[in-house]
Amino acid sequence: MSAEAEAGTDVSQLLGGRLTLRQRVAGHRAGTDAVLLAAAVPAEARGLLIDAGAGAGTAGLAAGLRCPALNILLFDREPHAVALAADNLAANGLAMRGRACEADLLDPKSRRAAGILDASASVVLSNPPYLEQGQGRRSPDEARARAHVLEGEEGLARWLRACAALVAPHGDIFMIHRAERLADLLTALEGRVGAIAVLPVHPRVGEDAIRVLLRARKGSRAPMRLRPPLILHGPDGRFTPEAEALHRGEATIGW
Repeated sequence: MSAEAEAGTDVSQLLGGRLTLRQRVAGHRAGTDAVLLAAAVPAEARGLLIDAGAGAGTAGLAAGLRCPALNILLFDREPHAVALAADNLAANGLAMRGRACEADLLDPKSRRAAGILDASASVVLSNPPYLEQGQGRRSPDEARARAHVLEGEEGLARWLRACAALVAPHGDIFMIHRAERLADLLTALEGRVGAIAVLPVHPRVGEDAIRVLLRARKGSRAPMRLRPPLILHGPDGRFTPEAEALHRGEATIGW
């Protein structure tokens, strides 16, 4: 393990112990969002999976463990996150079919310099920062703040356009975001993808959705579909059986 990756980190077990994840103690922590994003990828997926803005690589690693025909490319603009992702690939036995590299998703020159080519991925995963610049209170931890806040104007739209550029024709984009940004997600993807499927994620029955999972196919003209909701918690506060199975890596999202 690299000293750069180990400093200020701890190790967690996800997917019922199937995924070993080293991540920063004080930084952005992986959780339900990354688990659901990985579970959105069909088990039969093959080719190259790109986890764009991967952080420690949680979503891409979890999808790679479930989908043996996928090669995995994890990239992030933060060097410490890339070091963690590289070590996590090795710790989970995925180094032979995966790599981690440093690149800025929003900078095409940076992507090309890292060997990340447009129209190269059969699957693109992304969990974009949830806040635009100037929204919310910025974390005093700079790495955590950069993981949560998109910089510059139209940050989310530029992020989605970059993801669409990476996916090959007939490939799929999978994304998770705050439910109130659904209109922005659809606007940014208009004309770039089709067959959009939206799955709302609700904390409990009768409560508003807090997240949306989105799947879109490049080159498709199929209409949008709104899928039945995923309910995370029952009346007792515990995960519903469906949510528990997803968190243990025993189920996938049904599209």
